[in-house]
Amino acid sequence: MTGGGEGATCWLCERPLGARTEWHHPVPKSRDGRVTVALHPICHRTIHANFSNGELARCGADLAQLRIHPAVAKFLVWVTGKPADFHAPTARRR
Repeated sequence: MTGGGEGATCWLCERPLGARTEWHHPVPKSRDGRVTVALHPICHRTIHANFSNGELARCGADLAQLRIHPAVAKFLVWVTGKPADFHAPTARRR
């Protein structure tokens, strides 16, 4: 999907959104989640690389809990200051 709107920011990292925006269900659709939030593609991949749908159903709408997860916290420090359309491969948790 494209565009998050003028001045829109990413739900996870809070950087301004760029030309590409993806929409994420904090509570998965498979768990009756209906609300969507705008994310950078790299931020969206980071969430799904570190959390299963079951984990997201339990804590996905609690942004503070997602941000303190060790891998996500490390990602957020790393991605700060990168351009809005920055992209790099996303490592999956082991």
